[in-house]
Amino acid sequence: MKFGIALAAWLLMAAPAVAQNVRAGVEAWQKGDYPAAVTIWTPLAAKGDADAAFNLGQAYRLGKGVPIDLARAQRYLEQAARKGHVDAATTLGVLLFQNGNRAGAMRWLKKAAEAGEERAMLLYGTALFNGDGVARDPILAYAFVSRAAAKGLGAAQATLADLDKAIPSAQREKGLAMAEAMLSPKAVAAPTAAAAPPPKPKPAAPPVVAAPNARGGWRIQLGAFGQRATAEALFARLRGKVGGRQAYYVAAGKVIRLQVGPYDSRAAATAACAGLGACFVVPAR
Repeated sequence: MKFGIALAAWLLMAAPAVAQNVRAGVEAWQKGDYPAAVTIWTPLAAKGDADAAFNLGQAYRLGKGVPIDLARAQRYLEQAARKGHVDAATTLGVLLFQNGNRAGAMRWLKKAAEAGEERAMLLYGTALFNGDGVARDPILAYAFVSRAAAKGLGAAQATLADLDKAIPSAQREKGLAMAEAMLSPKAVAAPTAAAAPPPKPKPAAPPVVAAPNARGGWRIQLGAFGQRATAEALFARLRGKVGGRQAYYVAAGKVIRLQVGPYDSRAAATAACAGLGACFVVPAR
């Protein structure tokens, strides 16, 4: 079971001046004026605004208004994550994992998972089950994945169904008890005065992909399952959202990894993942 995974209404009261400026960047971004958004957020991030730093991290990660610069994206995301920005911690964890820094990825995904972010709970939970960058702990894995599933995350619900088959009932019961005990996490919530896009990817949103006939050495991994039929069922649901890419069912021990591709570059695969939510970019092998 490998990694398979809206802005809030503004308060009516007057917001602080910095929040108003971040909001101006949000409005520019929503209109497609990405350079203007970046121009607004850059000085705010320099002053320590976590929302602005998160937004800039996303801009540099996606190449919106600026060239793609993953190193700079990582710096901005880490700046925001260190201030308790949960979405930044999740995105930073995904970025680090994609770049091969699994230990660093798990550190940030753990923080976001403990704060209750559903994508982070799924990703960290599956890592715990596999011992991928973190010590294997199936009970804690079940706790995090079950919490993500309870929040309605479809990928988590599919993963939980596979965990039900892979983990003994006694351990599942302990995991559920642990999940209940987690309902009051200690992690600091993300700033809310100016919740900032780019918003977290929505599973239903169509991904941005390269041309359907692209050939290359990259794929996206949508999950890993105990039975091939489960992987095939997930691909059948997502077929219309992957731009005509094909499915690869890669055996890995007792599980089948569902990968989709090929993509002609890491950037194209990353963009496809952004539209699907919980998934990772992997080299084609």
